[in-house]
Amino acid sequence: MSLSRGARAGIWGRPVGIVGVNWETGHEVRVTDKFTESVYVLANEPSVALYRLQEHVRRSLPELAQHKSDMQNWEEQSQGAIYTVEYACSAVKNLMDSNVHFRSIEGLLKQAISIKDQLNTSQGRSPSAPKPPSLA
Repeated sequence: MSLSRGARAGIWGRPVGIVGVNWETGHEVRVTDKFTESVYVLANEPSVALYRLQEHVRRSLPELAQHKSDMQNWEEQSQGAIYTVEYACSAVKNLMDSNVHFRSIEGLLKQAISIKDQLNTSQGRSPSAPKPPSLA
């Protein structure tokens, strides 16, 4: 089997690139090379690229929208938790600040008890005597 000029033998000895002749110029042209080049040009055509981009967006957009929704829900939950923690911290701080008031109340109660004991002593009752039941 003889091969045409410019063709190479494939695995089974058959020509791989079919050689044609360009009738205008008289040059031999490999059909497979031209076919590969045409496929490459078509595959990289801007309209094909835009179509592929559109396909990608169409496929990935629902998933991205779901992720956005999830992130917004997590943000709302986080904001709620942050508000709760800040509120609890301010409540604890206010309790710490009210320590002065509690000490003042404690001192006033001790004073009231000592004055009551003095009144009971001046009226002739002992401080440890049973107290009469209150009406309240």
